[in-house]
Amino acid sequence: MLAVSQEHLAHSQTCFRARMQLKPPTRPKLYSGLMPQEEFDSYCDLIPGLPEDLAKICLALVPRTHFPVMGAVSKRWMSFLESKELIAVRKEVGKLEEWVYVLTPDAGAKGSHWEILECSGQKQSPLPRMPGLTKAGFGVVVIGGKLFIIAGYSADHGKDCVSDEVYQYDSCLNRWTVLAKMNVARCDFACAEVNGVIYVAGGFGPNGESLSSVEVYDLEQNKWTLIEGLRRPRWGCFGCSFEGKLYVMGGRSSFTIGNSRFVDVYNPNNHAWDQVKNGCVMVTAHAVLGEKLFCIEWKNQRSLAIFNPADNSWQKVPVPLTGSSSTRFSFGVHEDKLLLFPLEEEPGYQTLMYDPAAPMGSEWCTSKLKPSGSCLCSVTIKA
Repeated sequence: MLAVSQEHLAHSQTCFRARMQLKPPTRPKLYSGLMPQEEFDSYCDLIPGLPEDLAKICLALVPRTHFPVMGAVSKRWMSFLESKELIAVRKEVGKLEEWVYVLTPDAGAKGSHWEILECSGQKQSPLPRMPGLTKAGFGVVVIGGKLFIIAGYSADHGKDCVSDEVYQYDSCLNRWTVLAKMNVARCDFACAEVNGVIYVAGGFGPNGESLSSVEVYDLEQNKWTLIEGLRRPRWGCFGCSFEGKLYVMGGRSSFTIGNSRFVDVYNPNNHAWDQVKNGCVMVTAHAVLGEKLFCIEWKNQRSLAIFNPADNSWQKVPVPLTGSSSTRFSFGVHEDKLLLFPLEEEPGYQTLMYDPAAPMGSEWCTSKLKPSGSCLCSVTIKA
């Protein structure tokens, strides 16, 4: 039996009273023994006796940890828990839970695993093993409570190869699924979500060539489509989204040409690329917080570079030496604050935290959030 808070119990009682006052809807009598179970489930109410919208609210109020078990109740429940509507209803009733996920090496460094950091009462725990081979140079995107792991560099029986595979992790149902493959295998590329669509640009191809191709993923159709490419090949770059546009920056075009400061900007409204020459180069960590981009460049690990797309300006903020002696960090985001996870293992280290909304002089502090090992990658999922 699910453990629920007094608040959830009170709400359940309200739902029960509403059910007693409602007359069940009239519908033809169904004989489950004469039809397939799947067809029978499709006719059933989400919660018998309750209007559909009220039933969805009742399910959405349940803590997220119980969703995997709830999905086994019926196909109707599973369908709702898989849908985008679940996140919308939970947001409307103020029940979104923010969890921080990190990718950290396994013991012995022979692989890696995703785990949930302990925040908002959520106990630290590992996720089910990600499908496929261990990868590097892949892309990560979060949309509607789901994490997408895109392409990357993998090893198969001792032979190195670039992947075109895509996996999806459903944070509500705690499970992985395999999605449609990309048109072009690639690693070390830029990717981001813009208006509910995933964009992937540039990177290295299967033969080690620098790519300029760009493709987009339609979540509804589970399909990748090639669109107009970058003006120049680009690898080692990263992507982010501002005001409905895709920004691609960092990286370089070839081994002989230096790092690029050009920012390629794609506008989905007119399907055209533009550029500004005010980017950053050789970025080792980046994260979007609010309407600004936070970066750390390879040559300046003790300074945050903050990009404001409104006027294409940059601001530099020194990273304090307190809390960690590390000079290399991975970024995370929690409750509108930037987390700096040290990449070097050191006893007793603390995660640094930067609050851009704090008064001047008190922006920096430390956080109790930290992975079981070094942080290879971090994402935040609200669901």
